[in-house]
Amino acid sequence: MNINKRHRPVRVLQFGQGNFLRAFCDTFIDIANTSGVYDGSIVIAQSVGQKNPAYDAQNCCYTTLIRGKENGETVELTRVITSVQEVLHTSDDYDAFMAYASHPTLECVISNTTEAGILFDDSDTFDMTPPASYPAKLTKFLYARYHAFAADEKYGLVIFPTELIENNGGVLRDCVLRYAALWSLGEDFTAWLDRACMFCSTLVDRIVTGHPKQPAESERLARQLGYTDALLTVAEPFGLWVIEAADPERARAVMPLDHAGLPVIFTTDLTPYRERKVRILNGTHTSFVPAAFLSGEEIVRDCMMHPIIRPFIDTCVYHEIIPTLESKLEKKDLLIFANAVCERFENPFIDHALLSICLNSVSKWKARVLPSVLDSVNMGIMPHCLVFSFASLCHFYASGQMTDAGFVGTRVVNGETVPYTISDSKAVLEFFVEHAHDADILPRFTANADFWGTDLTSIRGFSALAQKYYDAITDRGMLAAMEDAITTSRGL
Repeated sequence: MNINKRHRPVRVLQFGQGNFLRAFCDTFIDIANTSGVYDGSIVIAQSVGQKNPAYDAQNCCYTTLIRGKENGETVELTRVITSVQEVLHTSDDYDAFMAYASHPTLECVISNTTEAGILFDDSDTFDMTPPASYPAKLTKFLYARYHAFAADEKYGLVIFPTELIENNGGVLRDCVLRYAALWSLGEDFTAWLDRACMFCSTLVDRIVTGHPKQPAESERLARQLGYTDALLTVAEPFGLWVIEAADPERARAVMPLDHAGLPVIFTTDLTPYRERKVRILNGTHTSFVPAAFLSGEEIVRDCMMHPIIRPFIDTCVYHEIIPTLESKLEKKDLLIFANAVCERFENPFIDHALLSICLNSVSKWKARVLPSVLDSVNMGIMPHCLVFSFASLCHFYASGQMTDAGFVGTRVVNGETVPYTISDSKAVLEFFVEHAHDADILPRFTANADFWGTDLTSIRGFSALAQKYYDAITDRGMLAAMEDAITTSRGL
């Protein structure tokens, strides 16, 4: 694969070159380029591992394959991405990398260096070429730019971290300021950073599975494309990039992706969008997955076709979670997002294992589901399906016992008792080792303020309803108890 591409001015410095950036940010920029609302290319700064020779071999071009469910249809679309101009290694190509600090058309920085990438390490020094951490590299790069343009504020950069940490822009900015102080770079530089550079916090959402792992699938795609692409990356159709900026119009001016019809939102506060994602997408997962797994299911997609689990999912989303968010976002936008979430769960190309989603489910229930329960109760409504999810969560752990292989629970599948390994924090596992087989396990679980941040028995009616569903699961089975929750929630 070797494609001639149009030369465009370098406007983006990108730290990281992984699958997510290729299938998300770089693909969005390519679409904006070809739609005529943007004219810019990306220089990738790679810090980890050896530089992938495929970039040079393919003229920095690659294919993004988008496949999944969209608007009720199964889609499988390919796009050759030409937005990347060059890949540099920050160590092996240090001088060339730093030379971009004086590049006049450069406008912004994008990064995805994993959650551990935005950290302050006081062992980094200014004399290192380069410093080890991403924030230290960025600080040194910005300092070089400050000098290259004699502190001219019009050459400041807009920084878009996409690492999956809350307030990623603020955290990155704090690290840069700490390095500026540690290295005594001066008050004038700090003032330039404050006035000329803008650190945006972002929320990103797209499942990217990367290059197909099965050789047969790779060969099939190569035949379909008519060429072999070592950089091919696969992603779902859904995408969302929320950018929180002190000056959203400045952020949009350097990255006008929404003008190309892309799912990019500029705002002064991304909190409602984060809450929407956590409650509707993540909260729904956490609400149904333990129960679905205990009822014998293995992957998310199959749950979406189940005659009882699917109505339970729909009830959680549309009847119990969305009403708690209507004061924060428009209902039509909530419904559009919820519909997209359900299509993502139905993706025929992704086998999302239920047990993997169950990792650390106690802290997940606290963060993803409990806020919807509390808001619903404050509205005078007891959300039966979400309370049922609490009871089923306790069942998921309560069958467990400590073994040489770890904390192992059991479920019945097709009449056979099948073990499964439960992974959670030490405190959670120790609680269930001690209490799993106590008759009052649910009241103990409910009252454990260390897990929930509060004693849930203080919520009027919650304990009795959770116990009702816990006993129904024990006496009549998971699916029968689930049907009761659906019927009561919907008032049928």
